[in-house]
Amino acid sequence: MGKTVKTQIVKIGDLQGVFIPKTLLEQIGITSEVEIEVQGNHFIIRPVKQVRRGWEQAFIEMAENGNDVLL
Repeated sequence: MGKTVKTQIVKIGDLQGVFIPKTLLEQIGITSEVEIEVQGNHFIIRPVKQVRRGWEQAFIEMAENGNDVLL
């Protein structure tokens, strides 16, 4: 098990939230977007998978090199 941190639920406008220490976020690689899942009485928070990261640049380079022809 990892580090346990106690925090308060805070009101943010019409929402409620919690502040997560930066060190905990860095420990699991969260930098921006997250997915939140409920399993029983637990929240599972994980980074969003960036499965298509870099594709846009790769397609641009393919077009520039003439490698984007349909087969």
